[in-house]
Amino acid sequence: MITMLTVAIALVCVLLIVVVLIQNPKGGGLDSTFGGGGASQMFGAAKSTDLIEKITWGLAITLFVLCIVTAVIVKNSAGLSGSVPLTR
Repeated sequence: MITMLTVAIALVCVLLIVVVLIQNPKGGGLDSTFGGGGASQMFGAAKSTDLIEKITWGLAITLFVLCIVTAVIVKNSAGLSGSVPLTR
C-alpha cells in the first residue's frame, strides 16, 4: 500500500512539474513553444490558461492529500510493528 502511494506521489510530482513548466503568466513560455498556441486558438487564450490553472490546482491538492494519507498510514503501520515503547 505504501509503495503504491509513493509511486502515485512521484507520478503526481512529475505531472505537476510538467504543468507548471507549460504555463507562463507573461504569455510566452513553453505553452506556445510546444504547440500550446494551437490550443489557445482552439479554446481561446483565456480558456486555455484556465484549464492549465485548474489542472495545476488539482494536482497540487492531490499531492497534498496523498502526502497526508501516506504519513498517516506510515505512522499507523509503525505503531503496529510490535515494538513496545519503554515507559516507567
